[in-house]
Amino acid sequence: MTGRWCPVVGRGVLMALVVSGALLPAVPAQAAAKVDCAKVRCLALTFDDGPGQPTPHLLTTLRKAKVKATFFVTGKRVEERPAVLRKAVADGHAIGNHTYGHPSLTALSDDEISAEIQSTQEIVRRVAGFRPVMFRPPYGDTDDRVLGLAAREGLAQIMWTGTTLDWQSRDPKKITSAVLRLARRNGVILMHDVVPATAKAMPEIVKELRKRGYHLVTVPELAGRDRLEPGTVFP
Repeated sequence: MTGRWCPVVGRGVLMALVVSGALLPAVPAQAAAKVDCAKVRCLALTFDDGPGQPTPHLLTTLRKAKVKATFFVTGKRVEERPAVLRKAVADGHAIGNHTYGHPSLTALSDDEISAEIQSTQEIVRRVAGFRPVMFRPPYGDTDDRVLGLAAREGLAQIMWTGTTLDWQSRDPKKITSAVLRLARRNGVILMHDVVPATAKAMPEIVKELRKRGYHLVTVPELAGRDRLEPGTVFP
């Protein structure tokens, strides 16, 4: 959990995704970008720590609203809910690495940091057929050492321009107000798909953001094709 709560919690390449026993072609959301964020008002909604129990409800809301988001998943929870990750990928959402067990990486040794990142890379590859190209450090705890070790795994580090502290308020109205207060052009909003109140707030959030003229996009769409190189930091 980014923000001191929860104990534990892609470059554009073609991949194969197993859904209901059928092998279906799937393209990560960033490979199919249609919105030019240099010309329109874009905002990226991001969700950490899942997949969680509220994630399927959140995915349903996003699918009905035709909104693409970015999910930074923990390896432990992907192991618990692999079908939810596959559903998020099938719906066109972007997926990032949020470590295996959600520790503060700056307190770990190099080998421990690498193990946290590598294990989740492999779990996502095994479940969804690709390795993420984005990484978000738990709690935002990072430094040059963490950044360098993530870069070795081919990962760009993704931070945020505003956090809702949804894990703290656990109130849909407060979460909605926080998103609307933090929203800005080319912003990256941090939420958590393990918080039920966030899933409840999402219909109102999407409606109000669209009223304000925002196009809701994935982080790779917001960053552009050439800006999520390994070792870079965005935004």
